[in-house]
Amino acid sequence: MSTTADPLAALASLPGVADSVDSVRKAVDRVYGHRVMRRRSNEITSEAALRGARGSAALSGADWALEEVRRRTDFGVEAEAGTVGAALRLTAEAGQLLSVWRQSPLRVLARLHLVAAGGTRPDETVGRPRLEGEPVDEPLVRLAVPSASEVAGRLEGLAGLLLAGTEAPALVTAAVVHGELLALRPFGSHNGLVARAAERIVLVGSGLDPKSVCPAEAGHAELGAEAYLAALDGYASGTPEGVGAWIAHCGRAVELGVRESTAVCEALQRGAA
Repeated sequence: MSTTADPLAALASLPGVADSVDSVRKAVDRVYGHRVMRRRSNEITSEAALRGARGSAALSGADWALEEVRRRTDFGVEAEAGTVGAALRLTAEAGQLLSVWRQSPLRVLARLHLVAAGGTRPDETVGRPRLEGEPVDEPLVRLAVPSASEVAGRLEGLAGLLLAGTEAPALVTAAVVHGELLALRPFGSHNGLVARAAERIVLVGSGLDPKSVCPAEAGHAELGAEAYLAALDGYASGTPEGVGAWIAHCGRAVELGVRESTAVCEALQRGAA
């Protein structure tokens, strides 16, 4: 990253990022301006949460149909069901952690991991970054796993940037948080789910999507796992081109999330006609 006083803001000047930021802002403004949003925003928020959780679970290997996620009430011992249940819990929890995030991002990440684990890993590894030699269960991410000492240093650095404040657009900050967590895999499990929940927290808490109606997780899933992992490879490379491409990829995901909620608005409007 840049050595300027605000390295996150400096990323906004990478090729293609400014266009992506502008496109996302316009898309979000359009859905917030929809006439249904003015009357039934709570319904849109609830549906966006469900679709976001489904998308996040899909990227962690549980690619269920939306109606199956909507219908199910049992998310017990079976692996895919557990992943979907964890995604749903994280989506519900994320909205409760906005004020804490502004004061202690690392505390929020620990809480997110605890919620995601949901009692499936009742041991001392839950809710804290992994220690040297502890394994990581994140098979879909193909990057080399950083050492625990590197993880600790980079997490502290990320938290420091966030707490210092930044003029960076919300999309840039959210993409960096998401990319760092996915590249680092700081926890022994559920890192992808936690990373995408943290992205949601930044997008909502920044004011870009205050009602949480633009489920980027759904957009990431629609773009596909291979494109997601390829973009992550670019971020992890640290090159301006790779980081810029990752931010733009996250921007496309937000726009596709906006499209999901716009479709929900249109369906509700037709039903009320």
